[in-house]
Amino acid sequence: MNANTPLLTVNSNTRAREPQIPAWKAAKIDLEYVLYSSPLNILLVFVPLGIVWGMFELSHTWTFAFNFLAIIPLAAILAYATEELADKAGSTVGGLLNATFGNAVELIVSIIALREGQVRIVQASMLGSLLSNLLLVLGFCFVLGGYNRIQQTFNQTAAQTMSSLLAISSASLLIPAAFKATLPTGKEDELIDEKILSLSRGTSIILLIMYVLFLLFQLGSHQAIFEQQIEETDETISQYSSKPAHSLSIRSSISFLLGATILVSICADYLVGTIDNVVASTGLSKTFIGLIVIPIVGNAAEHVTSVMVAMKDKMDLAIGVAIGSSLQISLFVTPFMVLVGWWINVPMTLNFSTFETATLFIAIFLSNYLILDGESNWLEGCMSLAMYLLIAMAFYYYPDVETFDVLTKTL
Repeated sequence: MNANTPLLTVNSNTRAREPQIPAWKAAKIDLEYVLYSSPLNILLVFVPLGIVWGMFELSHTWTFAFNFLAIIPLAAILAYATEELADKAGSTVGGLLNATFGNAVELIVSIIALREGQVRIVQASMLGSLLSNLLLVLGFCFVLGGYNRIQQTFNQTAAQTMSSLLAISSASLLIPAAFKATLPTGKEDELIDEKILSLSRGTSIILLIMYVLFLLFQLGSHQAIFEQQIEETDETISQYSSKPAHSLSIRSSISFLLGATILVSICADYLVGTIDNVVASTGLSKTFIGLIVIPIVGNAAEHVTSVMVAMKDKMDLAIGVAIGSSLQISLFVTPFMVLVGWWINVPMTLNFSTFETATLFIAIFLSNYLILDGESNWLEGCMSLAMYLLIAMAFYYYPDVETFDVLTKTL
């Protein structure tokens, strides 16, 4: 998801670069503005540290920590470059760019993890991204935006539409889990797993079609409902940027987009490669790392933006970022990863554990209930944060399936 706009924000107010500036000077100016575009960019010092620690195979724990911190500012830069490129591309193409590259970090980390056979990490990170956006981000928006106000309001029609799509995505995860839970276990487990894999792939295709229809809904027939004025975004950026507004050229935007993508891929490769060692040394489960820790990497920039606009009483934009990102994860990234697994012959399915699907259902139920009336206050935010802490605590103590099997055999 783009760090400074909702799911598909159309910007028709494109600013042109001043002429007669040498190329080297223009590149230097662009670099300065990119570095000052977000307070998270102070964490860029961890990029070389993470690469060096990973390249020379030093401490696995520090390699994980450095690359974890390095990906956060790279995600912010990637989002900034995507937004700048979308600004130059026009409404339709710009919206598609935001939809395509908005979750580039989650896609890169998940593809690398899937390539390494870390299906458990991919599934947990997808679920964790949904939970963090639906409960953590939304909760902070309600609390920090409403602590000094009686209530805040937002577009009820758009919120209800996104809530309905979240319900569909929840059902897509509940159905495979219920499918397996209702079948007897025994000698035909392999046959059941094959059927669940086929069900997951078919479901993923349907979800991707639904996502395309949602894009048409936003870009075409109901564009006015979702469109936000660019002044809101510019005003939000000025709150945490020490530089005045600046526009990158198309060439600069593409350069920063490609550069950030390459660095994210390198850091993500080292990050994923140390997960097994971190699990062994810290005692944390893969589920907890994927569900709670890794989602922070790709969503930090969005979290900052959502809270900033909520504090300025612009809840339509805050809801668009938080819920819109959840929709991208559930309707695009997750089913896309199932198809990627199909392509590289890794059995990635939508069969989450019963406990995971139950927590997702609770999160979607609560978030839908809170945004359904188009109003919010700080107490509702506390409810959302409390639910996230309860789920995080439960998964902290919840063992992985492999760990549970080992404990059972030992006992």
